[in-house]
Amino acid sequence: MGYARAAESLVLCQPWTAYMAARLGLINEVVAVHRDESGAIVPNPAVETGRWVDERGRIVYGELKGDPEARAAAKRCTIDLAALDEAVEKLVTQLLHTFPDCSRKTLESLRKKKLEHWYQNSETNRSWLGLNMATEALAGFPAFQFGARGEREIDFAKLRRAIAEGRPFNRELVLEVLPASARDEARRQVATLAGEPVEVR
Repeated sequence: MGYARAAESLVLCQPWTAYMAARLGLINEVVAVHRDESGAIVPNPAVETGRWVDERGRIVYGELKGDPEARAAAKRCTIDLAALDEAVEKLVTQLLHTFPDCSRKTLESLRKKKLEHWYQNSETNRSWLGLNMATEALAGFPAFQFGARGEREIDFAKLRRAIAEGRPFNRELVLEVLPASARDEARRQVATLAGEPVEVR
């Protein structure tokens, strides 16, 4: 997909639609599973699939549409996975008619560069992850696990301000930046692990 797009994805963690993933070469095929009110199978109405570029020349194929009507149209659809089942059956049948060892060797050869990078960095990455679990991950995991739907991220701006002010990355800061829906359960969990009386504010 290119360095710029990979860096953007890794840093911003924005979700991609299946159609965008296909456009970028991350997947081989998209199977439409939305059935509209007339009973026809259609591409996801919330995703731009009818044009490649917009009026300014920007590539928009696969992007989520911003208008509420598109989202409403998608919600009115039913999901029919029959075509997806057919596509999976077709692919596994094609794989059935190949040599298993040759297929394994082909895929291992394709992954060599990635594996080489993984082996060179796995030890330092493991160490970094251990340290990160005591700071950023200590905030991120409870936000995702205990936060209500649509409220599973910390207050990143508040966290950055606190770090800029020199505040320690401690339990108080973590609880402060958690979404409200995750805060009480996270406080219970921390208190339980520490063997302290549970207090919910």
